[in-house]
Amino acid sequence: MAENSAETARNAAVETALGKLDLDTKARLLGGQDMWSLPALPEIGLTSLVMSDGPIGVRGVRWTADDPSVALPSPTALAAAWDPALARRAGRLLAQEARRKGVHVLLAPTVNLHRTPLGGRHFEAYSEDPLLTGTIGTGYVQGVQDGGVGTTVKHFVANDAETDRFTVDIRVAPRPLREVYLAPFEAIVENARPWGIMTAYNQVNGVTMTEHHHLVNEVLRGEWGFDGANVSDWVAARSTVGDIRGGLDVAMPGPVTVYGEALAAAVRAGEVEESLVDDAVRNVLRLAARVGALEGAPPAVTEHPAAIDGDALAREIARRGVVLVRNERGALPLKGGTVALSGAAARDARVLGGGSAQVFPAHVVSPLDGLTDALAARPDGSALTYTVGADPSDELAPADRGFTLRARCRDAEGRLLGEGSLPNGQVQWIGDDLPAGVTHEALASIEVVGTFTPRETGAHSFGTRGLGAFALSVGGRTVFEGVQAMGSEADPFEAFFGSPVERAKVALTAGETVEVSLLHTLDPEFAAPLPAVMFSFVHLGPRRDPDELIAEAVEAARVADTAVVVVATTERVESEGFDRKDLALPGRQDDLVRAVAAVNPNTVVVVNAGSPVELPWREEVAAILLGWFPGQEGGAALADVLTGAEEPGGRLPTTWPVALADVPVTEVTPTDGELVYGEGVFIGYRAWDRAGAVPAYPFGHGLGYTTWSYDTLAAAATADGEGSTVTVRLTNTGERTGREVVQIYLAPTADPVERPARWLAGFASVEAAPGETVTAEIALPRRAFEIWDEEKHDWTRVTGTYEVLAAHSLGDARLTTTLEI
Repeated sequence: MAENSAETARNAAVETALGKLDLDTKARLLGGQDMWSLPALPEIGLTSLVMSDGPIGVRGVRWTADDPSVALPSPTALAAAWDPALARRAGRLLAQEARRKGVHVLLAPTVNLHRTPLGGRHFEAYSEDPLLTGTIGTGYVQGVQDGGVGTTVKHFVANDAETDRFTVDIRVAPRPLREVYLAPFEAIVENARPWGIMTAYNQVNGVTMTEHHHLVNEVLRGEWGFDGANVSDWVAARSTVGDIRGGLDVAMPGPVTVYGEALAAAVRAGEVEESLVDDAVRNVLRLAARVGALEGAPPAVTEHPAAIDGDALAREIARRGVVLVRNERGALPLKGGTVALSGAAARDARVLGGGSAQVFPAHVVSPLDGLTDALAARPDGSALTYTVGADPSDELAPADRGFTLRARCRDAEGRLLGEGSLPNGQVQWIGDDLPAGVTHEALASIEVVGTFTPRETGAHSFGTRGLGAFALSVGGRTVFEGVQAMGSEADPFEAFFGSPVERAKVALTAGETVEVSLLHTLDPEFAAPLPAVMFSFVHLGPRRDPDELIAEAVEAARVADTAVVVVATTERVESEGFDRKDLALPGRQDDLVRAVAAVNPNTVVVVNAGSPVELPWREEVAAILLGWFPGQEGGAALADVLTGAEEPGGRLPTTWPVALADVPVTEVTPTDGELVYGEGVFIGYRAWDRAGAVPAYPFGHGLGYTTWSYDTLAAAATADGEGSTVTVRLTNTGERTGREVVQIYLAPTADPVERPARWLAGFASVEAAPGETVTAEIALPRRAFEIWDEEKHDWTRVTGTYEVLAAHSLGDARLTTTLEI
């Protein structure tokens, strides 16, 4: 009752504020004033609404490590926990971070689907399954909004690949659009009532999503009842009239957008009804009211949740998301003795994906750090050795470890305008995110200056990434001057953060500090598509003979009780802005694993990747852990799992193939501007079932450190006939407390329509002590038995007999029963 009263008061305050605004002011409010915010309107008590990336941490409005952010594990890791309550806690933590940084709206979560493992940005999405995606996304949105911070559920809709993402036309039939791609958005709108949504770059069936009247106004708002603000993806809004008629409320970023003066002029010219502008402003003011940015309107949340320890939660999510896919002869948990750790990623962990999801944590715990601390604390005298073994990349990367860098900004006359610290060698200043005293109009050059203390002796490579003129010096000596021109890149992320270029090799000695600088002179010819400065000072340490590195790792593994090898992808493999060409691990990492496994039967492999990679040696090793991009506490969480202090809690949120050649859906490249979703509803495990193909590890797979017996299964229709309830009794038959994810699949026995052979209909987590029996009760909604009827343009229940499977994974059904619908 109190909430209804508060909502009434908010709506009244919104209408009062709207009534005070003239056309020009209303139009101005709908366009960004800069990269991350909307204009304040003091005359109605409206403060500036501030937005920020991203899904795993709140970066804020500055590209700087001066104000660090908690870095949670990647969304694939969060989904692998199969726990919406954990996702809600993650959301509450991010709301806490947002409030600390003065952010009102978090540009997350990403609920596009893993249509194919080649999608370059899949680490930022949850799953190939719409139910799992919608359930985890619901928990996340609820958590963020519990903390009084808005979300923008993204990218609405069918932005499932990166190739030509600004222009691609996704051709998808109504049924798969409804049952698969829209389904997570619908579930989140219904169950979490999000305060915002983000429309995507792409077209769907010939209409750009920011202008899609049918999907935004008729489906999202009309059918589902969404009453939040619709924000464009950055630079996605292209048409003043098309966007406002298509239901776009906010065009980002500013200061120049298709709204503002252009929108007011369109109204005066009779091209746009002012009532449409009012509708958009109303949605923006409602968002402002909910987050407490509109004077006189009670915020949606007046009491925030209890404070959360970010480091502790990051560690918990990381271990809960780790998926143990293989564990022969009880190789894990470690029994003690000596451990030989190898892999460059064990020392220099990749904890998050590339692109707009980037944040800068205050610290990162690598696998080497985590295992060193954990084994030192054990009373059994466990010892650890480390060798590089193999490096996933022989490509230069933004200067980081050993570097201390600042940026000095000058005008055309060489006068110092301002300077600021840099988190690494990557400069990414977009919009007003510039050092104090610096403006885009006055800025003529940026010099990255600082010191480098190498940890290895040898020939160090230095270079640049980006477009324009560069002058590079190391140790007081200029080693390069020249200009990098534009290539064939179509996406700004690829053009500005694509392949780095080596400019010089310099012999350096470990531990001896040298001065470094990179002068970048700006040229309008190479200007970014929005006000921005984007380039990188890149570095690569001395290259050693790969065979020698592998040999060192082999010798260490030969005399150890257990060998642990960490393999990883790189930013050039998984990142926003481009899709993957293959699923192979880069570099000589496969050779390293095979060589180590040949001399040590207790070889454990940790896979540090955001989405599937080929594991051609998987039958040759004792154990495999999929660690995803594990966030800042990943190394500590890995140590928890390896030593048995905690159980690996993850289950696969996506099918893991043997090889790319086996994957049923792989097309990400448009033909004549179109990408046809010809597979219909058959993506992920649904496609694998249809093709009769067998993956390396099925959807839902994951092992723990205990065992479970599934004792009884019952299924019955609910009293109202709208859904069904499944009850499963199971017992922990192992020797330690554990957690099990009970997965319920439906399989029609004689299907009158074309549908997948089986699909996930519900799931629940249980925890039990050794010998304890517990019960999981799982509701199956009406929608689980429905299809989208393309002739009736509505949902239709398919009656008949369904097999109900209670499963440990898609490939491991433990009990079955039937249900008549």
